[in-house]
Amino acid sequence: MDEQGETRKIQFTGKSSYIVSLPKQWIMELGLKQGDQIKIIRKGSSTLELHPLKFESRIQKKEDAIIEISSEEEASSIVRKLISLYFLGYKTIHVKPKCDRLSPHQRTVIKKAVKQMLMGSEIISDSINGVTVQVLVNLLELSVDGAFKRMLHLAESMSSDAILSVKENNIDLAQEVINTDDEVDKFGFYIIRQLKIAIQNEHMLKEMGFRNARNCLGYRLIVKNIERVGDHAAFIAKDVLEFKKPVKKVILEKLEDMNKFCLSVLNDSCLALFTEDYNQAEKTIKKTNEIAKYEKKVRDASKSLNDEEEIYRIRRMTENIRRVSEYASDIAEIVLNMNIEKTLKKL
Repeated sequence: MDEQGETRKIQFTGKSSYIVSLPKQWIMELGLKQGDQIKIIRKGSSTLELHPLKFESRIQKKEDAIIEISSEEEASSIVRKLISLYFLGYKTIHVKPKCDRLSPHQRTVIKKAVKQMLMGSEIISDSINGVTVQVLVNLLELSVDGAFKRMLHLAESMSSDAILSVKENNIDLAQEVINTDDEVDKFGFYIIRQLKIAIQNEHMLKEMGFRNARNCLGYRLIVKNIERVGDHAAFIAKDVLEFKKPVKKVILEKLEDMNKFCLSVLNDSCLALFTEDYNQAEKTIKKTNEIAKYEKKVRDASKSLNDEEEIYRIRRMTENIRRVSEYASDIAEIVLNMNIEKTLKKL
């Protein structure tokens, strides 16, 4: 469909109405026919928007959802169902027992999931007969870009704090890093929900700032990479809880340098995303190849280690840090794909 639009003349009919014809191709592509209703919305002093009512009715069907759970259903299964319906854009989710009633444990699991994972949601009804979850967040109150930047900041802070917890052998800080992983996932779930809504509604797609639905897919993959950055930071923090031993200073310094490099290329790749900079993405991909020299410095500093458990620990931390540079490269490649056509038009 031509995004530049078409020019049509306003015609006068009868004694009090004006009419404007619509291109036949548009009507056919949208699956409309004679007799279908169109809602006309006035926006500001110079804009009119047309919305086929048949599409709005499809969206409204997703206002409410009901799921029934058995008394033996595991907590993880209940949470997965809640997240899936949240992704699909339902505004109200009713969780009911298949028979008898919800157990106290099941109700606790539902309330905990809503609080920790589903941004903009709250419990509006809670009893043994069922729990009702309502999503109150305004679609444009927190933009996808805004949510992503906060998610990125949290993931980067987790990575820095995880290394600091190793340096200080700080169990409390390590536990805080692990807890923050839920916050990162929470932003990720919210963004995925918004992307799914945007794909289904062309008007929302434009409102959210996407040029096309394909870019939504790119954003979805990028969000997954940032989620994984948080996961690897949590793995490093769990290492502190497991071993409860300090790392030799000379090795730790190399790990710190490696982590700083990985976060810098992650920042570069996300900057390329925000600025839609194809060339910046190319540079970032090349820069991530430098991770090999940082790994070598860690290996060289670890040669004096004799304890197999300690060797395994350093190797595992190195792997968790290195993965961040891989995600940075993946994000940069997605940015290339999202912006290649725009770049070609400039040639």
